[in-house]
Amino acid sequence: MTLSFRFGTVGSPIGTPKKPGGSVGAIQFSNSIGLDTLELGWVQAVRVSVETCAIINQTARLADVSLSVHAPYFINLNADDEEWPKSRQRLMDAAHYGNLAGATDIIFHPGSYFERPPVEVLKVAIPRLAGCLSDLRAVGNPVTLRPETMGKSAMLGSLEDTIEMARSISGVLPCIDFAHLHARPGDGTQNSYDEWRARLELYANALGDTALKSLHIHLSGIEYGPKGEKNHLPVAESDLRLKDLMRALYDFKAGGRIMCESPIMEEDALYMKKVWQEVSEE
Repeated sequence: MTLSFRFGTVGSPIGTPKKPGGSVGAIQFSNSIGLDTLELGWVQAVRVSVETCAIINQTARLADVSLSVHAPYFINLNADDEEWPKSRQRLMDAAHYGNLAGATDIIFHPGSYFERPPVEVLKVAIPRLAGCLSDLRAVGNPVTLRPETMGKSAMLGSLEDTIEMARSISGVLPCIDFAHLHARPGDGTQNSYDEWRARLELYANALGDTALKSLHIHLSGIEYGPKGEKNHLPVAESDLRLKDLMRALYDFKAGGRIMCESPIMEEDALYMKKVWQEVSEE
């Protein structure tokens, strides 16, 4: 059966061989084990040539592996005026070279509240992000920019934050990290079928059913405390109720990409694919 989600890893799978290695090896290895999407982990900096991007693009097309990019961690839509140009450049570089490499979506961490109210921070963040999108479209770059939902309550990136950015700017959609959404409250909530349904309903009401067909999801087990996320865990070592989440996604007729960020990336990605297949056949 054709699945409505593609499954893959954030960054190269652990088993990627040394040769050819890199993104090309990661794409070929993903394809060989039954994964069909990959998020290129450019999380420290964007250090890739135009020539390498062309090879990555061609390899992904031949393997039918869809690509996204995780932009550098050091991006903050709420940075001060001195820091913002550097943050902006990191996002623009990821979008430029990502597009050349064949990536359709650019994932990034939106930043910090710096103890200011979310509504005030969004007044700064949204115009800045809109400016980035406008400049990308001006040069014919079609990528979707995806602010990620974050796992700590001090970080810009609640589901509501990312939805507001998407509602305000055409070409922006959330990257929903369901493990982060579970960890963010710090109390073990956001982990049941009904809670996931409520989140998906909020998303659908704000962004439409079409957006539900092209979700970009990060998923893993997660350890958390009162302030939210501590670190990612294998799914089996966590309290994440994966099947409940998959059932909620299925009931909303959702589709897109599910990217695994667990420490046993490809193993858990294939497990997620198996659970999705089971839920789809029930």
